[in-house]
Amino acid sequence: MMKKRQMFIKQRSRNLSNTLIMSSWTTTSSATSNVRYLECQKNHAANIGGYAVDGCREFMAAGEEGTVNALRCAACDCHRNFHRKQVDMEVVCEYSQT
Repeated sequence: MMKKRQMFIKQRSRNLSNTLIMSSWTTTSSATSNVRYLECQKNHAANIGGYAVDGCREFMAAGEEGTVNALRCAACDCHRNFHRKQVDMEVVCEYSQT
């Protein structure tokens, strides 16, 4: 959904210092995000009081999207929540004078 907003900027004229010129600007913005699940952080030695991870470097879904196996990693068989989540967000803003 695009939102438009008008801002009024007061500027002084170069010829007449007491005269104000009103300019109208329209801005549009959009945001896209990309989510990746990286290395597994599950502690496999927690039950004996230690710390050991399995070395899985990136989540790979074990099944098709929409199935229960889509949340399991094919490499380490852990749930997707054990993998570090990385969100890359890109925001694009456009300004135009109306």
